[in-house]
Amino acid sequence: MVITARQEALVVSSWNEMKDDAPTYALKLYLRLFEIIPSAVKRFSFLRDSNVPLEKNAKLKAHAAGVFVMTCEAATQLRKTGRVNMGANTNMQHLGAVHFKAGIKDVHFEILKFALVETIKEGVPYMWSEELKEAWSESYDHLVAAIKAEM
Repeated sequence: MVITARQEALVVSSWNEMKDDAPTYALKLYLRLFEIIPSAVKRFSFLRDSNVPLEKNAKLKAHAAGVFVMTCEAATQLRKTGRVNMGANTNMQHLGAVHFKAGIKDVHFEILKFALVETIKEGVPYMWSEELKEAWSESYDHLVAAIKAEM
C-alpha cells in the first residue's frame, strides 16, 4: 500500500507542530523505548560505554531526532515516488547494515513504533485521531521495510 495524500498531510502537519521541540519529543521516544526494553540500551554502540545519563546524551538525542525526521520524510517520499528513497544524507544500505549488526529484530521495530505513536499522541493531543495514528504507522512501516530490505 502506498501512503495517501491525506496520510502524508497528517504526518507533515503534525510534525510541523512538534518540530520546534523535536529534541524533547525525540528523547521521550527513546526513553519510552528503554522503559519497555531496558536491554535495548546495549544495542546502541554510542550508549554502551557512555557515562552520560540518557536524558543528556547528545548522540542519543541526535539519533532519536533522526528517526522522527526519516519517518516524516518517508511519508513525503512515498507520495512522490511510491517508495522510501531518503536521498544523499541517509544511506539505506548503511542503515540496514547497522541494524543487522546490532541484532535488531521485528519486535524491536514494533516496540519503537508503539513508542513513536505514543510520543506523537503526547506531542499533539489536539490533533490526535485514529487517522493520525494510522498515517504515522504507515509511514514508519514503509521506512522499516526499506531498512529491513537492506538487512
